[in-house]
Amino acid sequence: MKRLVFLLAAAFASFSAACSGGGTPPPAPTPSGNFSNSSLKGSYAFAMTGTDASGNPGAFLARVGSFTADGAGNITAAMEDIADGTTVNSVQFTGGTYSIQANGKGTLTLTTINSSGLQLTIVLNSSSKGVMIQTDLAATSSGSFMLQSPGSFLQATVNGSYAFDVSGVDGNSGAGVSVVGQMMTNGAGTITGGIYDSDDGGSLITAQAFPTTGSYTAPDATFGRGTMTFASRNFAYYLVDNTRIRLIETDGLLFTSGDALMQTNVPTATTAGNFVFVIGGSSVLGTAGPIARGGRFTTDASGNLTSISVDDNNNGSASITTSFTNTRFAIDTANPGTGRGTLTFTATGQQNPFTAVFYFSSATEAVIQDTSTGIIGDGTMLAQTGPFSSSGFTGNYAVNWSGQNLALGFEEDFAGQYALSSSNSVSGAIDFVELASASKRNPLFSNIELTGNFGFSGDGTQRDTYTLTTNSAPNTTYDFAAYIGGTASAPTVLLINVDPHHVDAGTTTLQTQ
Repeated sequence: MKRLVFLLAAAFASFSAACSGGGTPPPAPTPSGNFSNSSLKGSYAFAMTGTDASGNPGAFLARVGSFTADGAGNITAAMEDIADGTTVNSVQFTGGTYSIQANGKGTLTLTTINSSGLQLTIVLNSSSKGVMIQTDLAATSSGSFMLQSPGSFLQATVNGSYAFDVSGVDGNSGAGVSVVGQMMTNGAGTITGGIYDSDDGGSLITAQAFPTTGSYTAPDATFGRGTMTFASRNFAYYLVDNTRIRLIETDGLLFTSGDALMQTNVPTATTAGNFVFVIGGSSVLGTAGPIARGGRFTTDASGNLTSISVDDNNNGSASITTSFTNTRFAIDTANPGTGRGTLTFTATGQQNPFTAVFYFSSATEAVIQDTSTGIIGDGTMLAQTGPFSSSGFTGNYAVNWSGQNLALGFEEDFAGQYALSSSNSVSGAIDFVELASASKRNPLFSNIELTGNFGFSGDGTQRDTYTLTTNSAPNTTYDFAAYIGGTASAPTVLLINVDPHHVDAGTTTLQTQ
């Protein structure tokens, strides 16, 4: 089963990108901006998912860890927990280096005693967060990093309720797995309870209370690393701060990773609002290939849905649907205070509905799990607070998408930076990895010119489009549906690929520096 795991972004590349070609790619624009090595300073918790380079597309890989940057190009400490195939190990790095260009794009290397260990392309959104892809060709993976607060590396910091989402594969069957829910902590090492929804290879568990209480150790003083047990599963965790915990499962039963987000002011009743979502996963029916879904909707205080638009790419079969019946958005009153809710709508003329369960971490953000028949998937749901205007999007952006090239049958990962002009044109540079193209050409592409266009229309509260082109030889164009979440001053654009050659999902977010 080919599975798209959504962490920060998830994506794939087109057939033409897999083909060999000659010529010299055009140069990327000269980096401009206010970033430098001093922009990356402090301890950062990172998380990535991907595919091992063994040649087996089902070889799920996840890594969660922490590195410390000195602001001058040196990594002074680093550690990770990595799940690769059927094993989970902890790796202590001896150090490393990094280099940040003016546009926030750069490289980062973590070294071990015997080798360079882990090589990455990174792109800063700001001094406190960014996106990353693996470029050492030992595997292909994609993810994000976030500035930690070492002063909060205390057991008492983990105190309150958290909405969590972990996904990956079942260690026994190899099937895709998604688990979302709420866990409650007391600041003294005990997980006092919780609730979860699980999809293991198409087998659903709905609104299940944790069978027993759990526990967690205090995070260490260097990396913010500790261990945690809940819902009868064992995890290593890296503390970002009191609002976010990065998780990787270590029991060898399920191979999952993800985040837990502190819950604040979660809705206790259905209220009116606009929302967008993106989901990555796989089908357990038909071709059992990767899927990417995204869309938006408006709900009223009674849970009725209007202005629904959904883009779906199921193993290269892409479609958009705007006409639905039997619509419903509801907060779970049987489990009050959990932030749990459900979403249902059926495309006009179809019998099988789209269904999902979600857990709010705040009034404007939730983790979401696709519970539709035959689908395993999860992702992010964001409130959409417009109206947006075309002029409000002018600026510099970090972009990250990843997924599977359907022609190659293997994952690809992209990370880049671009400027969006007042005419909505794109100009920037991107790095990407195509391990499966090694027999045809170099599988690593660095500093490739990125051009394109943001097809903004109306007030941004509906479906828009993004076209991004990597100007290597041959040129490859990626067509995305775009759904805007967040606010006019801090938008996050969710990207869902809509052509038959690849199944992609990703994000592009405004840089601040």
